[in-house]
Amino acid sequence: MTMMTPPPLDQEDEMLVPHSDFVEGPQPMEVVAAQPESATSAENQPVEDPPTSRFTWTIENFSRLNVKKHYSDVFFVGGYKWRILIFPKGNNVDHLSMYLDVADSASLPYGWSRYAQFSLAVVNQIQHKYTIRKDTQHQFNGRESDWGFTSFMPLSEIYDPNRGYLVNDTLIVEAEVAVRRVVDYWAYDSKKETGYVGLKNQGATCYMNSLLQTLYHVPYFRKAVYHMPTTENDMPSGSIPLALQSLFYKLQYSDNSVATKELTKSFGWDTYDSFMQHDVQELNRVLCEKLEDKMKGTVVEGTIQHLFEGHHMNYIECINVDYKSTRKESFYDLQLDVKGCRDVYASFDKYVEVERLEGDNKYHAEQYGLQDAKKGVLFIDFPPVLQLQLKRFEYDFMRDTMVKINDRYEFPLQLDLDKDNGKYLSPEADRSVRNLYTLHSVLVHSGGVHGGHYYAFIRPTLSDQWYKFDDERVTKEDTKRALEEQYGGEEELPQANPGFNNVPFKFTKYSNAYMLVYIRESDKEKIICNVDEKDIAEHLRVRLKKEQEEKEHKKKEKAEAHLYTIIKVARNEDLVEQIGRGIYFDLVDHDKVRSFRIQKQLAFNLFKEEVAKEFGIPVQFQRFWLWARRQNHTYRPNRPLTPLEETQSVGQLREVSNKAHNAELKLFLEVDVGLDKIPHFPPEKTKEDILLFFKLYDPEKEELRYVGRLFVKSIGKPVDILEKLNELAGFDPAEEIELYEEIKFEPTVMCEVIDKNLTFRSSQLEDGDIICYQKPPPENDKMCRYPDVPSFLEYVHNRQVVHFRSLEKPKEDGFCLELSKLYTYDDVVERLARHIGLEDPTKLRLTSHNCYSQQPKPQPIKYRGVEHLSDMLAHYNQTSDILYYEVLDIPLPELQCLKTLKVAFHHATKDEVVIHSIRLPKNSTVGDVLTDLKTKVDLSHPDAELRLLEVFYHKIYKIFPANEKIENINDQYWTLRAEEIPEEEKNLGPQDRLIHVYHFTKDASQNQTQVQNFGEPFFLVIHEGETLAVVKIRIQKKLQVPDEDFSKWKFAFLSLGRPEYLQDTDIVSHRFQRRDIYGAWEQYLGLEHPDTAPKRAYTANQSRHTFEKPVKIYN
Repeated sequence: MTMMTPPPLDQEDEMLVPHSDFVEGPQPMEVVAAQPESATSAENQPVEDPPTSRFTWTIENFSRLNVKKHYSDVFFVGGYKWRILIFPKGNNVDHLSMYLDVADSASLPYGWSRYAQFSLAVVNQIQHKYTIRKDTQHQFNGRESDWGFTSFMPLSEIYDPNRGYLVNDTLIVEAEVAVRRVVDYWAYDSKKETGYVGLKNQGATCYMNSLLQTLYHVPYFRKAVYHMPTTENDMPSGSIPLALQSLFYKLQYSDNSVATKELTKSFGWDTYDSFMQHDVQELNRVLCEKLEDKMKGTVVEGTIQHLFEGHHMNYIECINVDYKSTRKESFYDLQLDVKGCRDVYASFDKYVEVERLEGDNKYHAEQYGLQDAKKGVLFIDFPPVLQLQLKRFEYDFMRDTMVKINDRYEFPLQLDLDKDNGKYLSPEADRSVRNLYTLHSVLVHSGGVHGGHYYAFIRPTLSDQWYKFDDERVTKEDTKRALEEQYGGEEELPQANPGFNNVPFKFTKYSNAYMLVYIRESDKEKIICNVDEKDIAEHLRVRLKKEQEEKEHKKKEKAEAHLYTIIKVARNEDLVEQIGRGIYFDLVDHDKVRSFRIQKQLAFNLFKEEVAKEFGIPVQFQRFWLWARRQNHTYRPNRPLTPLEETQSVGQLREVSNKAHNAELKLFLEVDVGLDKIPHFPPEKTKEDILLFFKLYDPEKEELRYVGRLFVKSIGKPVDILEKLNELAGFDPAEEIELYEEIKFEPTVMCEVIDKNLTFRSSQLEDGDIICYQKPPPENDKMCRYPDVPSFLEYVHNRQVVHFRSLEKPKEDGFCLELSKLYTYDDVVERLARHIGLEDPTKLRLTSHNCYSQQPKPQPIKYRGVEHLSDMLAHYNQTSDILYYEVLDIPLPELQCLKTLKVAFHHATKDEVVIHSIRLPKNSTVGDVLTDLKTKVDLSHPDAELRLLEVFYHKIYKIFPANEKIENINDQYWTLRAEEIPEEEKNLGPQDRLIHVYHFTKDASQNQTQVQNFGEPFFLVIHEGETLAVVKIRIQKKLQVPDEDFSKWKFAFLSLGRPEYLQDTDIVSHRFQRRDIYGAWEQYLGLEHPDTAPKRAYTANQSRHTFEKPVKIYN
């Protein structure tokens, strides 16, 4: 997957990034093209046998590492030095951050690069199958000398002693690195090399790209898409059929990779959806359902069913009586088991496997009652295009999470579903149809359950030539690469560096087939049909050819840009048009004036003839001024061109005019027009003449407009031109006016009064300066919000329209308010409160907008936590115009002094748990929490005492002392449990012990010492000399377990996860004598029995797997 580096989203998301200290906001990932001519020849030698090595790093005293970054020793792969970099406390995230680093990057020559495929892993030291491994690939260079995973795995999982990642405070990290030949991605031309083009990745859309390429290369499907009715008035971003037609047309006729943004927009997806990696199967189903719906009532209605729909029969047949129940069902794809199956045929065998319904599981047949029966599935017919989804992802009930199955799983080039006398077919299947299929596509997933990369191997014409479609890149591949190398399983690699790790080793292949597409032999002529331009609607061809021509034109312009200069000519008319409408400061927006694309070698005098034709102003009446950017960041006309400069070429003039060497030349065209409106020769300009521009302000209308320009003498005074200014404004000649100089507006506005009796030179006025003037403000200033020019310009500079949205409905537009960027926190909430009719503004809480995720930031703004509105809207180098608000039940300053804890109250006698939110001042104690809780819960008796426990992964880690302050108690990752203290615990004898009792079960297929805790842990008092038999009676009574079930339970003493089974005659207290154990929770009485409770999603305590968010196509 071509991983971009989008801003972190407000969800736990797999993100590949360079290690640069990670902050909220964008992580710019500058990729520098490798410069082979500067690099050493060794760096770019092709490597025939890619060297691969594994490096194991044992990190002792992990929890005591007190450094931000921690590097491994250097190891060699492919003749290069590498090392692992970790952030033990996370790179500003609550995850372990881990990267592969080029160890000697600082000393390598300029322009170096090297390409590696690698995986990083945290080893599970108890059960190796639970090792967390993530793989990726990267072209390392001077700008990106490390690459990896900022959110590798949650720190809470590492520190959970039951998980097996951190044992004896030791963490084991592995890196597998394969150095590959440096690939020149920039020069590679997919179309030229293969005849096909790829699809651009929008961030995490490789899963979609692989599916779209597969569907595109089913020509019958492509033809049907082309034949869906669309019109020239449709917009691709709002029409799925048109967007798909456009995409397929470009894949067929374009020379470069194709963007998918129009298609995802037509799905109704926002940026966030594009950065969420979804499941290919889910997208395939949703997209096909949408297309099926859109095809209804058109000439291509039924295409989806015709191509992909098959039918199977579910049956139940009684063994001892003549009764059979059948139900026909359709399918568009088949989900085949991978676990426990060696190949596709084994999966089909399992699919049609007969299940016996007998004993307690007998079938209730109509009229016959309970009967022994057999139950199964058989196929009535298969579709022409058979889509097989391989179940690479499964739910692991022991771990209560999703896992990826990387087992070896074979699939044939030809698949015969009639084998063994048609054992997969039902009796009513049409045996005349030959169900022999040939492999068309292999969709591959590379990575783990939390993220990875998708690409596809496809045979577009079913020839022997395979192609790999990997986002933008298409390459030719052989059959071995497309088939055997995608089976998964383990691979043994020879050792590349003897002495480094001198035995061959096996490693799990994390790239393996995830979806297979087969085409029936008897239908392949029809399916792999010819699709040409006549299949494409005329309006679509015209539209797309026009788009292509515009693209080619822009490309040509870009290629020839060095031969041309863009000349932007601003005129008096532009100033009149723009000032007071689009702009208020300076004179003109150069992007909105007439521009000319002129060859650099053309003489400027010839360019003037072009201007004469365009504007109807004879050459002799034109005078051009150069613009200059001043030190105060204003941009003004600076000086007229000299006659000598006008004889130069346009290219020479551009170089004179701007030191930045951009391709543009900006000019002001001065034309002197008399009262007769006819152009005249421009007046002679001496050093004593100053060109000034004038704006007029009306305080009552709050309007600013441009009224003209004048030449004045530097020794003259403003008083000399007052009549002329009144004439320009349409005022009485004797009208009193006030003059101001507009000096600058960044970062703050500077506009000062001009003394009318000082000379222009004394006022430091020069060519290009701007004078704003007005009538004196009314005596009653309250009539005008902004009585003078400076106050108006200050208002304009700082005004900000803010879009307010309710935090409960962050996607819905609310209302807009015009505010000032200089408004204080109090000003903003007061204006907002007034608008929504809220009496107390302190009950408002605001949250800023994240410009990248287009969502509210996770943390709200604290009361008076920012100085100005501008601070609320700032998001790194961007400014938003959105704020979210919520109305609280108490004032925000009060709420901020409170701490809210979620406490689960376990009733002493009733089997119920109720969650209570306790809100108290931050300096309160646990005792205060329990006192407050007593007023909200139903106690078993009025004098009952409560305690507060910290429970994490079904173990009790702490009993909170009553005097502990609540400010630092965290209820995000672990559960706070309140319960009554049993009477027996209040009267402990000197020999009595209070022990931890936990439920556990074991994974039977794994190491017997590995246990999984579940259920609710509890305390139990044991007395000196008490046998297990006696303790069991009390446990059964406490838990109210029926005799039949309880008799199957086993009891064990566990220390650090190792069970030591007890007999009824064992004295329990003898096991709990040791006190030198780290953490009392690691020494407990274990109750071993099956976990029969329904699984609950402890979302706060576990990572969200990649496919949590469902695929939705909204349009």
